[in-house]
Amino acid sequence: MSKHYLKTLFSPTSIAVFGANNTEDSVGQVVFKNLLEGGYKGKLYPINPQFDKVLEQPCYKNLKSLGQPVDLAIITAPAKAVASIIEDCGEHDVKMAVIISAGFSETGLQGAKLEKKVVDLAKKYGIHFIGPNCLGFMRTEINLNATFFKSKAKSGNLALVSQSGALCAAVLDWAVPNDVGFSTVVSMGTSADLDFGEVLDFLVSDPKTQGILLYVEGIHHARSFMSSLRAAARIKPVLVIKSGRHQATARAAMSHSGALIGEDEAFDAALQRAGVVRVSNFGQLFSAAKTLASRYKAKGNRLAIVTNGGGPGVMATDRAADLQVPLAQLAQTTIDELNKTLPVTWSHANPIDIISDAGQERYHQAVSICLKDPNVDAVLVILTPQAMSHPLEAAQAMVEIAEQSSKPILACWMGGTQIVECRRLFVQSRIPEFRTPEAAVEAFYYLSAYHSNQQLLLQTPSSMGYVEAPDIEGARMIIESVLAERRKILTEMESKALLGAFRIPIVNTATAHTVNEAIVLAASMGFPVALKINSPDITHKSDVGGVKLNLQNASEVREAFREIMQGVKESAADARVYGVTVGKMSDKVHGRELYVGVFRDPVFGPVISLGMGGTMVEVIADKAVSLPPLNRYLARTMINKTRAAKLLEPFRKMPAANIEAVEAVLLHVSEMVCELPWLQEMDINPLIVDENGAVAVDARVVVNYYTPGADRYAHMAIYPYPTHLVEKWELPDGTDVTIRPIRPEDADMEKGFVKNLSEESKYFRFMQNLHELTPIMVVRFTQIDYDRELALIAVAQHENVDVQVGVARYSTNPDGETCEFALVVSDQWQGHGFAHKLMTSLMNAARSKGLKIIQGEVLSNNHNMLKLMHKLGFACHLDEEDRTVTLVSRGL
Repeated sequence: MSKHYLKTLFSPTSIAVFGANNTEDSVGQVVFKNLLEGGYKGKLYPINPQFDKVLEQPCYKNLKSLGQPVDLAIITAPAKAVASIIEDCGEHDVKMAVIISAGFSETGLQGAKLEKKVVDLAKKYGIHFIGPNCLGFMRTEINLNATFFKSKAKSGNLALVSQSGALCAAVLDWAVPNDVGFSTVVSMGTSADLDFGEVLDFLVSDPKTQGILLYVEGIHHARSFMSSLRAAARIKPVLVIKSGRHQATARAAMSHSGALIGEDEAFDAALQRAGVVRVSNFGQLFSAAKTLASRYKAKGNRLAIVTNGGGPGVMATDRAADLQVPLAQLAQTTIDELNKTLPVTWSHANPIDIISDAGQERYHQAVSICLKDPNVDAVLVILTPQAMSHPLEAAQAMVEIAEQSSKPILACWMGGTQIVECRRLFVQSRIPEFRTPEAAVEAFYYLSAYHSNQQLLLQTPSSMGYVEAPDIEGARMIIESVLAERRKILTEMESKALLGAFRIPIVNTATAHTVNEAIVLAASMGFPVALKINSPDITHKSDVGGVKLNLQNASEVREAFREIMQGVKESAADARVYGVTVGKMSDKVHGRELYVGVFRDPVFGPVISLGMGGTMVEVIADKAVSLPPLNRYLARTMINKTRAAKLLEPFRKMPAANIEAVEAVLLHVSEMVCELPWLQEMDINPLIVDENGAVAVDARVVVNYYTPGADRYAHMAIYPYPTHLVEKWELPDGTDVTIRPIRPEDADMEKGFVKNLSEESKYFRFMQNLHELTPIMVVRFTQIDYDRELALIAVAQHENVDVQVGVARYSTNPDGETCEFALVVSDQWQGHGFAHKLMTSLMNAARSKGLKIIQGEVLSNNHNMLKLMHKLGFACHLDEEDRTVTLVSRGL
């Protein structure tokens, strides 16, 4: 693969600083001085028409007078001069810039116009830039400090990416005495061009970066952010802190879901979906940075606590319980060894209280024994300075043990003056140290969360089996008819028809315009029934007395009809009323009431929620929130996060509810929000679930006008399963074949497909000896980001069983214009045209995504593949660095 297109930005060989000057403490002077004195080995050129020299270096009026190639432009000049500087860069083939200058969109309308002009010029010349209104950036590997922060960061393995320059400065200042180093520090500013997504993509491929810290104030491009965040979190720990958690956003929600789901909860759902850990404050961010920068990588989350005081041990235990960090269950052999070593009065359990008179030797023995226990993944060591303790000697003992241990040791030496030297020793030895037990436990939580998230990613959903396709066209017609009437709220009947189009079970319901029609319908359905007001203007029917339940006979129906009409007349006199709906009461004796909701977040688009249902849903406020699209594993995880999950379990004489039915409803709702961009809000409340299944009793849907564009899923933060790429194909012998994108549920089929390939086919595909896919590879190949990559599989029916016979996949390169492909067909199905068909379909899909070039590597002795490449119009030539490989490419 070619180098990342931002490599020139972050590793330039020559830099021009526009606005460099000799004015003491000005931004231009400080930035140029930092570059000059920081040890950067590349070429530096100050550009400023007002100076002949800057800091004794020759200064140039512009790039033309310089007459030398420049990789990176750093712009500190006044805002009004930036547009002409960008034009100068474009005319001299400078493709990367950092605009430190302020005075753009953050200042108001005039600044926004100026920013747009800069952005338009940058696009015209193909220039990418960070900023404007930023602190700049650092790359410690090459001693590059392109900021106006007065001291440079220590070299390390963390990257800090922040929308706040002030926060960058605060973190860098904190890092110096704490001996925390960084590979990269980026202040994003207003992100008029490059955003989190592009920078994260670079850091994922950067070998010097082992962990990433993000400070987020707002997201500009949710799709790019989510794709990059998910890709990064698969490879490296990512921690996020976001401001504005309690932003007062007054939203006129028309559904329970709109009232229940806050913007911060949507952000949390996005981070959870990406496998990222969120911290709440700077203290936690600093703790997280300290642990990620330490010598350790956690391989589990079971914590042992060794302490010389019971109180601090309990404090640590409480915080561990808050964060669901399990305390390690000590093995019997560990307890036996501790019994031999410790006083008889030790706690005989975890936390391991080694008594207040513990000295260096006792600490050394206790911690060493715990680290040997296979049930222990890390040890938190707490010391309170007492008359008999020797803090520095005990700290030295921990340093000695740490040199021999791969398991994390976290130190909490509590106190002040007696502990100063100990803390300095821990910092020098890269052992994370903390002032309180709670902070130490939080730090371990962040350290272990990445490992836990990776384990969750290895969970693959079970096969979905046969699922009847939804009537998408019918659903669209319902929505279009509502909008044609200038309405946005669907009636109950329209809402239920929409659910029915997506195969969500609904109760038998009909409309009655008169009391006599209501009685006839009730009798034909069978009592008991429910009556509800039928009005496009009344959102919450119960609030106006518009719901009557459990009506047992015709007389009760008659009286209920009269009461409903009278109540609506008094409470909502101006509402349009079209009679009532008559619905059969649920006969689920063991039914539990849930609600399923949808709300449109302004940043992340549709959000799905689940919780306890009924009339008090907002009071109970039980909810799990997730971003669509969902699969079975995500749906089950969502259910388990609710308090309602307990209701679904067996209780006394009630059998367990059918959780698979709830999963199915969530999956159908997920499909609805993916395929219906008009959908703004939806409540299914109640959804009644028992041992036999689930049924929607009532529903409320809100839609809005929407004009679909080229990207049919532009409303989604995560690109959903591309159903439009599913196609049927028939072999000459009449065998039916389906060409479709791969799904997470195909994990077992994909694993079996690769395992059954011949050794030659495996080698041609993977260019290495491979027996079968590892669990990580299975997840990577089946849980894909459809916005950036695609895997098309060919599935044929063999003895009434779906069999995968081939797969073609592409992955988009960081430049966003080219992609790399791979192709393999099962040995027994070769020669039937599968390779040609899969590649043709793959290229069509890549073309529709706006990609311009498809390329790949083929072993030079793979003659059949090279023959296909020539047939498809690929250019083929030997790799000059490895002539056993042929490079192939063609335009799309």
